[in-house]
Amino acid sequence: MPIPESWLPALVAETDQPYYQQLYRFVSEERKKYRVYPPGPDVFNALRYTPFEQVRVVIIGQDPYHDENQAHGLAFSVRPGVPAPPSLQNVYKELRNDVQFRVPNHGCLIPWAEQGVLLLNAVLTVRAHQANSHQGKGWENFTDAVLRAVNEVNRRVVFLLWGSYAQRKAEGIDTSRHTVLKAPHPSPLSASRGFFGCAHFSQTNTALQSAGLPPINWQLADL
Repeated sequence: MPIPESWLPALVAETDQPYYQQLYRFVSEERKKYRVYPPGPDVFNALRYTPFEQVRVVIIGQDPYHDENQAHGLAFSVRPGVPAPPSLQNVYKELRNDVQFRVPNHGCLIPWAEQGVLLLNAVLTVRAHQANSHQGKGWENFTDAVLRAVNEVNRRVVFLLWGSYAQRKAEGIDTSRHTVLKAPHPSPLSASRGFFGCAHFSQTNTALQSAGLPPINWQLADL
């Protein structure tokens, strides 16, 4: 699981920490005994598709999808050909209402990542069909380090924090330099309590443009 090169200066010190070495051993042992998602080459896809110097937006998820062929290393995203899960369907509904988004025939968010939207799960691996099975093993420390690194950049970054878990995860973000937008999680259990109508996507582009940065093209083409 090599860390992508653009992130190494910010994160290489983490790999020397005891927690990271224990985490590496834990995931290796899990893969010997169980099916673990996403596959090894995809674990750091959030960092690979969004190089450190290109981060403009951060969306924080919690845990990878744990059913077959869904997770590919990007929060909320699924592989091409896999139906959009319920939370992502609700994201699409809000996009449609907010920025006249046309719902695509897939749930793959790679085009967002390639524009600088860091789709970061707090935990980067999971045992098949067992949600949260890799929580508390060290990934949270690593992704905290990712957020600290982004917090230190000297340009505006917009953080979209959906749900209490993401909001706690990003408590240390410097709101004097960055834009932080909060809403309930897009899960079917909570989307109607304020995610719908939050207008985070248009607000993101307003914040970026006010800082002299290009907006995100949220529209996803059909595959």
